[in-house]
Amino acid sequence: MMPASPQKRESTVKLFATFAVIMLVPVVLLGLVLASSYRREADRRGLAQGHAEALLMAQTAVEPILDGRPLSQGLSPSETADVQRLVHTSVHSGDVLRLRLRDLAGNVVFSDDGSGLQKQTGDDDDHDEALAAARGVAVARVTRLNGDSDDTGPLGPESVEVYLPLLAGSPIHRVGVLEVYLPYAPISTDVDAGLDSLYRNLAIGLAVLYVLLFGISFSVGRKLRRQVKVNAYMAEHDALTSLPNRILFHRRVQEALRRGSETGQATTIAIIDLDRFKEVNDTLGHYNGDRLLAALSERMAAHLRGLDALARLGGDEFGIVLVGVSEPEEILTRLRQVIEHEVEISGLPLSVEASIGYVVAPEHGEDVDELLQLADVAMYVAKAQHAGVIRYDPSQNHYDAANLTLVSELRHAIDEDELVLFYQPKVSLPDGRVDAAEALIRWQHPELGLLPPDRFIPFAEQTGLIDRVTEWVVIRAIEDLREWSDGLSVAINVSARNLQPKLVSLLVEALVASEVDPSRLYVEITETALMTDPERAAVVLQDLHQAGIGISIDDFGTGQTSLSYLSALPIDEIKIDRSFISDMTVSIGHHAIVRSIVDLGHNLGLRVVGEGVETEEIASALTAAGCEVAQGYLYARPMPVEALTDWIVSRQSATKNFVATE
Repeated sequence: MMPASPQKRESTVKLFATFAVIMLVPVVLLGLVLASSYRREADRRGLAQGHAEALLMAQTAVEPILDGRPLSQGLSPSETADVQRLVHTSVHSGDVLRLRLRDLAGNVVFSDDGSGLQKQTGDDDDHDEALAAARGVAVARVTRLNGDSDDTGPLGPESVEVYLPLLAGSPIHRVGVLEVYLPYAPISTDVDAGLDSLYRNLAIGLAVLYVLLFGISFSVGRKLRRQVKVNAYMAEHDALTSLPNRILFHRRVQEALRRGSETGQATTIAIIDLDRFKEVNDTLGHYNGDRLLAALSERMAAHLRGLDALARLGGDEFGIVLVGVSEPEEILTRLRQVIEHEVEISGLPLSVEASIGYVVAPEHGEDVDELLQLADVAMYVAKAQHAGVIRYDPSQNHYDAANLTLVSELRHAIDEDELVLFYQPKVSLPDGRVDAAEALIRWQHPELGLLPPDRFIPFAEQTGLIDRVTEWVVIRAIEDLREWSDGLSVAINVSARNLQPKLVSLLVEALVASEVDPSRLYVEITETALMTDPERAAVVLQDLHQAGIGISIDDFGTGQTSLSYLSALPIDEIKIDRSFISDMTVSIGHHAIVRSIVDLGHNLGLRVVGEGVETEEIASALTAAGCEVAQGYLYARPMPVEALTDWIVSRQSATKNFVATE
């Protein structure tokens, strides 16, 4: 790990300093709030202490002197003498600063210093407190001696002023009010001593709390930063192989393109896909599949070390960017050979192949997403052709924005009935009769005109729309078939994705609804599609056969159907691919292949059709080879259903005239 730069360290220190100050603010505020609360509580306790001392004086020293008469009648001589002795003892000792006795109306009837005796009820500032005490409510407050506006003499020390009701007589009743000023200094000293200790403990506690909070925050922050780094790493790397993922690969390709643009060097982007990797997962389980991926990733990374970036893009797909390499064929071929070396997984030696497609910038473009897409196209071509390594060529790309738009519009085309069926007749070579026609779909696009099937059927197969398209073809073809004579049959094409049990149900239900004999309907499927999933195809074809529907294998000779598999299928017809038919009169090899297919079909009891017949010479060669039926432009191009009816009538008329002439 590289050491942090001075700038980064300085930024980190500054961040922690800021964080420390920010954390200090709430701690200080908390201290101020608590200190203020403690101060108020201390003042309350000081008043409570003064109240308690005054209450003790009233109950033990003043009330026993009184004889129970209301103080409004004045003090008796003996009461006065006793009060004077009390005052002499308490005031002169400094325990009491001032002592007054008031009647229940608030008038002063005794004062140790003579203050307040000449004032009438309501003249002094203490009148409300005295009346409250006369009603039985004790009042205590902190003030200063002679601090009231109506007092005379110099301002005295801070004191606790207390008003208490005086109880005497039998039964005990309120006879007056005790007003007493107690020195606050001793109370304040005691309170302040307690506060100092409390403030000190509070400061220590808050400091410890601050340190703990800062320590916890620092520790948690460090763990969070580590987790953020881990998350950032995981966001850009594959968890299984630790290779960069698609996001990081995209950025590295972008950086490589930028450097290449600045230096004028070429940049190669390649996509690698492992062939038949699904078989490993299905056979050995995903755990062993992951182990194989990890081993191959490590091997590729070691082989490419020092060249440039390797990434896992997802599943069994990898990406490579090579800077300054415009002819990477040799590098990628060696990499493919490295991948093919055996890997031992769970005691089993495994070997997988890879398909690699690549592009070179700026030749193929400079946009990252576009280049990755084109490399992906080349990879799929390499996979389809089993070619190993393929360089992108524009002729390979059938996936453009216009085609994506067509896919979207195709959904509406089915609903808006923009699809149409054309028919191409099949002609009997021995006598020229027409007993069958192949239904071929077209799209009458409102803007692009009449589109052939190869413009939209491949995309329908990829998106799942093929089921809806096939359903439309089945219903329309059987409706047309119902209008034709009983001697005419129709063939419809189905794709590999259509070979599902629901296809049989669809055909049977449509035939029953239209009251058409199942033997008049043929299903054509290419040999290649048949081998996509042979087991499933065999089950579906058997169900079609049991339903009475004919089965025809289209483009025969281009696939890899084994003879044992072919002989086990309930097939009625094979159609020789046009690639063999078109030049059989000039190619000895293709002529021999056509003859062999015809003989094979006859030996299996099948009808043989030659498609792509465009000349009389080819028709004659097919007849000589024993082929029964021909189809091609020599006889008729695909045509709408109305034109087919007229063509058949004219064809039958011409055939009769030819026979009559003979």
